[in-house]
Amino acid sequence: MQGKIVKGISGFYYVHVVEAGIYECKAKGAFRNQKVKPLVGDNVEIAVIDEENKKGNVEKILPRKNELIRPAVSNIDMALVIFAAAKPDPNFNLLDRFLCMMEYQKVPVTICFNKCDLITEEQKKELEDVYKPAGYEIIFTSAKQGINLDGLKELLRGKTTAVAGPSGVGKSSLINQLQDSVCMETGTISEKIERGKHTTRHSEIIPLGEGAYIMDTPGFSSMDVPGFEKEDLWTCYPEFAEHEPYCKFQGCSHINEPNCGVKDALAEGDISPIRYENYKLLYEELKQSKKY
Repeated sequence: MQGKIVKGISGFYYVHVVEAGIYECKAKGAFRNQKVKPLVGDNVEIAVIDEENKKGNVEKILPRKNELIRPAVSNIDMALVIFAAAKPDPNFNLLDRFLCMMEYQKVPVTICFNKCDLITEEQKKELEDVYKPAGYEIIFTSAKQGINLDGLKELLRGKTTAVAGPSGVGKSSLINQLQDSVCMETGTISEKIERGKHTTRHSEIIPLGEGAYIMDTPGFSSMDVPGFEKEDLWTCYPEFAEHEPYCKFQGCSHINEPNCGVKDALAEGDISPIRYENYKLLYEELKQSKKY
C-alpha cells in the first residue's frame, strides 16, 4: 500500500493513503542501519499490521524528488511564502531570506500578498516591481474578503506546497479557507495525531484534495543552511544572473568592485534597490557569521 508521510513525531509516522485514511506507522529498523530517516513528504510503501486501528510499518521510502534541509521535508513542488500587503507592511529582508534559501535548495517559489483589500492598485504595482524582475509569480489574496482564493487553489492543485510566512499575515486564515472545501479527512488527521497538536515546530502536511497537499513550515529567520557561503548569495538572486557576465572581475561580490554589471543594472533601474540593499545586508551577515 502506498501513501505519503504527513507528520512524524517521536518515531511514529502518520501516512495518508488516498481513500483509506491515515495509518500510524513505525519505520523498519533497516532504515536506521542504512542511516536513512523517513521525512515528512516522503512517498512510502507500508505494510498494514492492524486494519481496524489503522496501524502499520513503513517498508520502503520511494525515490525523493528533492529534500529540504530547513525544514527537513521532501518532495516539495513549490514554496508559497505569505506576507501581508499591509498591517503589518511586508518585511522585505525576511522575504528575501526565504527566497534565497529556496533558490539555494532549487525550489520554485510563489509569493502571496494577503490582505490585498488594504492596498491600492498603485501599491500592488510597487510590490510587483520589486519581485517580478526576479521572475517570481505573485498572487494577491484576502482571506477575510475571500478575494482570489480560487486562483490560489488553482496554483496549488496537484502539488505538494510548503507554506511559510511570519505571524500576523493571515497565514492560518488562508490555510483554513483553503480547507473549507475539503472533505472531513483533514479533521480525522487531527484526531489521529492529537498528541502532536502542541508540537507546532514539526512540519505537517494537510491534504486539500485534487492531489494537492500543503505543508505549514516553522519559521525561517535564519540563513543557517549547511554549505551556504556568502559567495553563493548572488546566485540566489535570479535577476543578477544576466548582468553578472558584464562584471570586470571574476568572483565579483557586486558590492565594492568597479565595473560591476549588477551595479550598472541597479543604476539603470533593472534591479530593485530594495532587493539590492537586502543582498548587501545578507552578504555582510554571512561574512560575519563565518568569522566566529
